Formats: sequence, structure tokens, C-alpha cells
Amino acid sequence: MLQNKYIRLVIVAGIVILADQIPKALILEYLPLHKNIPVIAGIFNITHVLNPGGAFGLMAHMSVVVRTVIFLFVSSLAVGLIFYFYVKTPRRYALLAAGFALIFGGAIGNLIDRVRMGMVVDFIDVYIGKYHWPAFNIADSAITVGIFIFLYHLLFKKMPE
Repeated sequence: MLQNKYIRLVIVAGIVILADQIPKALILEYLPLHKNIPVIAGIFNITHVLNPGGAFGLMAHMSVVVRTVIFLFVSSLAVGLIFYFYVKTPRRYALLAAGFALIFGGAIGNLIDRVRMGMVVDFIDVYIGKYHWPAFNIADSAITVGIFIFLYHLLFKKMPE
């Protein structure tokens, strides 16, 4: 029975990682840096962006060595902590476990980029007119959804002991 919990983690995280890494590989191969493909005019483009920083470009202007060490350490720590929280989540908290699995898969997806290239490939460009949200990727989306699930449990449901 306990193995089913880990199979679910591998399936959810695996889907997130594949859904993240496949488009990133296609973007790197076929879309020149900073070029875009309009998807929904005035709202959504596929745009090739490389983000050397964290969320919203945080620490992008630091030295490459310092930034790489910090992000690899923090990302690895986050993956370990999320795995720990997933393991400790009781079976009856399936939605919370799914949230942790989404965060886990997203963190690994971005960690793969950092290990391979020292930066993260972002490609989802959402905007209204000239107002753009910072570009992001599937891994970022999975992390965000997982965090919202966690916050939902934190605010409206009893958390596991």
C-alpha cells in the first residue's frame, strides 16, 4: 500500500517534468532567443526567454558562480523538503499530497534547467496590451498550483499532524 503513494508521486511529478521539459527542448531548438509566436493576439505568446535568476528574475544580476551555487542549493533543499512533506502526508489528504507532488515535479523541472544551463527556460508570455506578466514555464505553473493547494489546506482544512 505504501508503494502506491510513491507511484503516485512518480506519476504526477513525472507528468509535470515531461510537460515542462518537452516544450523547453522545442523552444531551445526551434525558437530563437527573445522571438515569439503569437497564440492569442493581445493576451498570450510563446516567447523564448532565458532566466538566470529566480522568480521574477530575482538575483539575475549576481555573479554566475554565486547565483548558481545559491539556486542549486536552494532548489535541492526545496526538493528534499517537499519530498519529506509528501512522505509525511497521510493517505486521507490526497489533494494535499497532489499539491506536494506538483511542487516536487516543478522544482525538479527547473532544477534540470539550472544543472544543464545555469538558468531556466521560460516561454509562456501572458499580457494585456503592453502590460506583461513575467515569462514563466510549465514547472512554475505546477509549483504555483501546488502552493495554492497547500494554502487552501492551510487556511480551510485541517492540516496533518
